[in-house]
Amino acid sequence: GVLSAGEARNRLRWADGKTIKNEVDLQVLHLLGPKTEADLEKKTKAAKARPAMVEKQKVAVVNGEVGTETRSLLEQLRGEALKFHKPGENYKTEGYVVTPNTMALLKQHLAVTGGQVRTRFPPEPNGILHIGHAKAINFNFGYAKANGGVCFLRYDDTNPEKEEEKYFTAIREMVEWLGYQPYAVTHASDYFDQLYTWALELIRRGQAYVCHQKVEEIKGHNPPPSPWRDRPVEESLLLFEDMRKGKFGEGEATLRMKLVMEDGKMDPVAYRVKFTPHHRTGDKWCIYPTYDYTHCLCDSIEHITHSLCTKEFQARRSSYFWLCNALDVYCPVQWEYGRLNLLYTVVSKRKIIRLVETGAVRDWDDPRLFTLTALRRRGFPPEAINNFCARVGVTVAQATMEPHLLEACAREVLNEQAPRAMAVLEPLKVTITNFPAPKALEVLVPNFPADESRGFHKVPFQSTIYIEETDFREEVDKGYKRLAPGQPVGLRHAGYVVSVQNIIKDASGHVIELEVTCTKSDVAEKPKAFIHWVSEPLACEVRLYERLFLHKNPEDPAEVPGGFLSDLNPDSLRVVHNALVDNSVLSTRPFDKFQFERLGYFSVDPDSTEGKLVFNRTVTLKEDPGKA
Repeated sequence: GVLSAGEARNRLRWADGKTIKNEVDLQVLHLLGPKTEADLEKKTKAAKARPAMVEKQKVAVVNGEVGTETRSLLEQLRGEALKFHKPGENYKTEGYVVTPNTMALLKQHLAVTGGQVRTRFPPEPNGILHIGHAKAINFNFGYAKANGGVCFLRYDDTNPEKEEEKYFTAIREMVEWLGYQPYAVTHASDYFDQLYTWALELIRRGQAYVCHQKVEEIKGHNPPPSPWRDRPVEESLLLFEDMRKGKFGEGEATLRMKLVMEDGKMDPVAYRVKFTPHHRTGDKWCIYPTYDYTHCLCDSIEHITHSLCTKEFQARRSSYFWLCNALDVYCPVQWEYGRLNLLYTVVSKRKIIRLVETGAVRDWDDPRLFTLTALRRRGFPPEAINNFCARVGVTVAQATMEPHLLEACAREVLNEQAPRAMAVLEPLKVTITNFPAPKALEVLVPNFPADESRGFHKVPFQSTIYIEETDFREEVDKGYKRLAPGQPVGLRHAGYVVSVQNIIKDASGHVIELEVTCTKSDVAEKPKAFIHWVSEPLACEVRLYERLFLHKNPEDPAEVPGGFLSDLNPDSLRVVHNALVDNSVLSTRPFDKFQFERLGYFSVDPDSTEGKLVFNRTVTLKEDPGKA
């Protein structure tokens, strides 16, 4: 029978309600499939506060089923799955503004693109990409790929102060790591000349003016209208030229567009003065265009068909259409989708910099963070991140997800991809006193026990082996099945069962060695359990990670009054300096992945040296019930 969430809660009175809800949600999704447009329709009627236009221009909610049969992102994004317009049919989109020139411009647009779908991923090159960007990358590149189109990687480098080369390279690397190839790599700064020419044209058309209001005067709610709004066109043209020549100080003059935005914001700024050399154009310019001015015009220049952006840009949709139409240039369609957020983490650049400065994490790629470089370093396969994005689905609603759903995606992929090896984190020496051979035997271990056709590796087996300290107890209590006096245990893959004969302790009474005898499995009584072991092992360092923060929303003052830095988990990193691993992993390279039997999935860290390998634990083998 199926329990309702309420019944489940009564039966499991001490369980965390949210965990139950998560589980019930997943089960329901599994049984009934994703919600359809019809299910969602009812809710939208109730929410009358939203403008109708926004409501109708809605991305269909296509949530992949949870389970191995998640509909791939490509299936979700193909053709009719989303209610997107076909290239050249921009005017069929709800809220698209049609001018007397629209049809002619769309005809020219189709002549350039041949009717191809074109999208772009437009990050600012002033930080490292995080898990939320993975959704944007998958959505933009995925939509183009699913519909036989192309996607541009365009760096939105209009802000000269913050850009550093390392961000440009890291962004491209991560796009490619997720499995996508940009059609072209462009920069907003490639178009600075064209944008300047268009700004002059906008002034000539009486749609922009030079203004001297200070930033603080324009800020806030209901700022006073500009006293310079109606100055003559010729005057604005001369003053804008003066701005370009550096005759105004920073903040003394801006170019503003004449329009009112959805949120009531008046006359957004198109250009501001900044005496900062630019990463790519040097000191050619001392005026730089803003996002509101640049974005739609770059989309227009590149003949983008679908400009996909997150929900917070909804308020800028009208300025997007207005500006293209004010200049009579091709106007793409802006579509919004919900952001993807993750609990127990922070992703803002400012906050990560604080974590690095205070030494809470090592750098941008510290495996406890959810930047894409950090996830790669921790050992998350790119397919797991893409599958996670597919499961979240391409929804309009903002999705806030639990990290354990991402971890579940990782387990699924790693189970197929990561060959098995044996490692011991807290070694206990075991000597086999009746070892059957004068020298080491060779044991064949399958790389993937479920599919032996994928090969084997050899592991030496000799009279000295090491097992996990926790796999031995002097006293047996109920339910304990592993090694103890009078309770033999099997050694995985070796074909032997061992029994304790003698326990050797140090002066403080701590067990430091066991002497055991071995019997071949086929003649011994079947043991209650099998344990892993290593012999002639390599010493290695293993880093075990837990959540970086204690609360779900470390940035929420209601949950964490002391601020996110006060919420750090003191046990987020445990380093095991002298772990032992079987020597089948000897010739590995950074980012190679293994399943250490019974311990979890591990990835080789770039800190590894010739002399010592370093492994990061990506995820445990099973979800820890205490964590959900």
